Amino acid sequence: MNHPPRRATLTIALCFIVALIEGFDLQSAGTAAAGLRQTFALDPKMMGWVFSAGIIGLLPGAFFGGWIADRIGRKKILIAAVLLFGVFSLGTAYVEQFSSLLLVRFMTGLGLGAALPNLIALCAEAVGEQRRGTAISVMYAGVPLGGALAAVVAMAFGEHWQMTFLIGGLAPLLVVPLMLLWLPESSAFKQVQQVGGETRGSTGQALFGEGRGLTTLGLWLSYFFTLTVMYMLLNWLPSLLLEQGFSKPQAGLVQMLFNIGGALGSLIGGLLLDRYNAIKVVLFVYAGLLSALAGVGLSVGIVPMGLAGFAAGLFVMAAQLVLYASAPPSYPTAVRATGVGAAVAIGRLGSVAGPLAAGQILAAGGGTTAVLLATSPGLVVATLAILSVIRRSDGARMNTAGPVAQKS
Repeated sequence: MNHPPRRATLTIALCFIVALIEGFDLQSAGTAAAGLRQTFALDPKMMGWVFSAGIIGLLPGAFFGGWIADRIGRKKILIAAVLLFGVFSLGTAYVEQFSSLLLVRFMTGLGLGAALPNLIALCAEAVGEQRRGTAISVMYAGVPLGGALAAVVAMAFGEHWQMTFLIGGLAPLLVVPLMLLWLPESSAFKQVQQVGGETRGSTGQALFGEGRGLTTLGLWLSYFFTLTVMYMLLNWLPSLLLEQGFSKPQAGLVQMLFNIGGALGSLIGGLLLDRYNAIKVVLFVYAGLLSALAGVGLSVGIVPMGLAGFAAGLFVMAAQLVLYASAPPSYPTAVRATGVGAAVAIGRLGSVAGPLAAGQILAAGGGTTAVLLATSPGLVVATLAILSVIRRSDGARMNTAGPVAQKS
């Protein structure tokens, strides 16, 4: 395939930098939660809405970011998305009212949502099929590493929570010129635009046409329930640890270990998918996630809690990688960003449900164990759904191309 190594490396490197900043901004509200709670006098339900406002913005951002990108280009939409979440992350540091806080978090989420499907599409289309999982995993490793940086900044600046949002806003604005100069547009997208070979059709046709209906529904279910757990942990983990009696420095340490584990899990997930049977990888990852959540709920001392937090980050991010690597090959190039964006957008409904449900359970007097137990049935559904997608993808590949290496 015509994928010059230098062009692919440049694409993945720049997408990694954007993912790093995105991970920082995704977790900024969670790491700055104590300062936000004190400044705006927020109760647990209000805090849940602050977390969810940004996540609600992710939903339309992901869908329309992918839909528009299939029409005018992945690079243009990604740059616009980075500008959007940079400006409104900066704005978070200066708002003075609760309603304004919700608005700027929603707009930040809109930009973050539009960025992700284009990061996935650009990396998936920058390399050959045999390295797709690895390329996406290298890019996506930036998300948990960015979250770890957010935890470090929150610990370093203590009560000055505004610094988290100042850094999270300036960094994307500084990287935009680099993207304008050096980020190449997807060659697969340009080829489709030039030859007009693939008919785009309606959104419904893109998602459900040509036998893709069951695959799309399977992706949506797996994204929904996995993102419920991921965003509950991203936003509520420090607060849950404080609820269990850990100190703020200890909670920050566990949050940092969670993100370091996530970076490692993302890389391991991609390598496993490119080398081993995808069904076995899925079963291993989701079984590990369920075990890690049990560890978070049952651990007492800081050492076992640190290990449980590290494992939770490793397996939840590996699960995300499995989903993000499974979506691009399920759709042809002309509608790929639409398909990926729709899956991410549907998953964001779970992202909204997770933080809100955790806030409601805690407000009703439930503890950490009650919150984590509520996630288990959904993870079982997510496992079964993504397994069905992988089986269908493998079956279609065998029918059209003969025996090939098993990947998702």
